Parts: sequence; structure tokens; C-alpha cells
Amino acid sequence: MTSESQRPDRSEPPVVLVTGPSGAGRSTAIHALEDMGFEAIDNLPLSLLPRLLGPSDSDVAAPSAPARPMALGVDPRNRDFSAEAVIDAVDRLQARGDRHVQLLFVDCNQDVLLRRFSETRRRHPLAPAESALVGIVREMDLLRAVRTRADILIDTSELSPQQLRAELEQWITPGDAARLAVSVHSFSYKRGLPRGIDMVFDCRFLQNPYWQPELRAMNGQAPEVAAYVAADPRFDDFLNSLTGMMKLLLPAFEAEGKSYLSVALGCTGGQHRSVAMAETLARTLAQEGWQVSIRHRELERGLLNAARP
Repeated sequence: MTSESQRPDRSEPPVVLVTGPSGAGRSTAIHALEDMGFEAIDNLPLSLLPRLLGPSDSDVAAPSAPARPMALGVDPRNRDFSAEAVIDAVDRLQARGDRHVQLLFVDCNQDVLLRRFSETRRRHPLAPAESALVGIVREMDLLRAVRTRADILIDTSELSPQQLRAELEQWITPGDAARLAVSVHSFSYKRGLPRGIDMVFDCRFLQNPYWQPELRAMNGQAPEVAAYVAADPRFDDFLNSLTGMMKLLLPAFEAEGKSYLSVALGCTGGQHRSVAMAETLARTLAQEGWQVSIRHRELERGLLNAARP
């Protein structure tokens, strides 16, 4: 394990490589990063990456490194694009050690991608003479290994452009890109596990506020619901074990150079127990000084449904 003092001195501005399937929001993410202060270049050929980012120790002839943080869009439509080439480029840049390099993968559910192409009547760039579904499947297969290698994965299936920007602001900042960010999620097991999660914990053993008529219409953010969940005799041991494990793992992950960690807590409906636990865990980690964001998938879904005409 690499200790904090042994990390390379990343004195140059950070670099974020952005990729993902067509229609998932890659261009939206790049524009959002540009608004956040990054110099943005979309559709960049991979062969130009080393020259663009300045000389390494063995390349004194290359131009000087950019003075601003950079967001670089890597498009599967480029002729030199391949999963192996992207992963090799990221590994080489990170191995240089002179700047913090992150691979951001903007993902989306296949059904949602198909709906977006249908609504806009666009042809898929990887299947211009075939159905959009053929192109989507082809591109997802092409990107499978890149998705696995990503430092940051954001699923836009249920995100508006504004929510995508908010997610980016939680994960990536020009002045503090090297700090480990923690995302805490709540969810319902009825709707399946969230995508891109590192750790999952089941809260269904805790007493359920749903069966209390006065609490059923509330959610886990309400003090009354949180107090009811916390009154379970097993709550304190669970919380102490969970936070203790996070206090052990987060510094270790950060020392290894991991950019983010996503933790999900689930219950039956994703309204009460998981929300209360996620709020408590996020608050505890924030008090410890970690950069924490929180998402309640089912609560957000309810707000989106209520906003639709």
C-alpha cells in the first residue's frame, strides 16, 4: 500500500477524460465541466493525448503542459478509439504522476437510450443504416471494459441535465480533484440495486416505520422517522460497525489513489429505513472531514414523477 507521503506530487492541474455511450450525456457533462472552470476539448483523438498534456520525463520535446484543468471528451466514433487504447492511455497518464487524471464514464440504461434516440429521431453513430438498438448494443459492448476501468461512473438514466451537473460538482472540482469523494445512496430492493455502486448494505432487518400509520406518509429525512429507526435495539451496533469500517477503508482507498467510493443502503421501499441510515452515515462521514454527497433514488424518482404533466 502506498502511504500518503509516498504519493507523487501532482502539481499540474487535473485532467478528466470523459466518455460513455452516445445519448448518455457525455457532451452535457463536458459542457458542465467547462462551466466549472475546465478547459474542454471534445472528440479528441487518443493519439494526441500525450502531446496535449505536455512533456513527461522522457519527452523533453513536447510542448509545455496546459495551465488550466482539462476535460477531454473521448468519442467511440474516433477511428483510433478502442477500449484497450483508452485504458492504456489512462494508465500511462496516471503513471506519470505529475497530475491527477480521472476517467469519467457517463452511463445510461439501454431502454432509456433507446427512448432518447426514438424521441430525437437521431440515427445511432455506430449503426447509421440499422436500428438504434443495434448501435446501442454495439457501443455498449465496445465500452464494457472502459466502464469497468472508470474512476467515476455517473448513470444519467434518471438525471436531468441540471442533476448531472450537480453530480459532477460533487465528484469533481478543479481545485480539489485529488480528494476522495464519498457518495451515499438509499434505494429500494424492489427496483434493484443502483448502478455503479462499490458497497451495498441491507437495512431491512431494522424496524419498519411503514407499519406505523402516523409515519407511513413521511420518509427517512423526517426526524420522527429517523428517531423510530434509531430506536431499534440493533441500530447502534449496526451504525457503529458501518462507520468503523468506513473509517478504516476510506483512508486506505484514498492512499491507493481511488477518486471516489459509492455506498448504498437499501430497504424494502427505499423511503424510510435506508433513507434514515443514509442520512446518518453521510452526516457522520462529513463530520469526519470527508467530501460526501447523498442521493435518495426512490425519493428523487417520486419527485420526477410528480413533476411530469
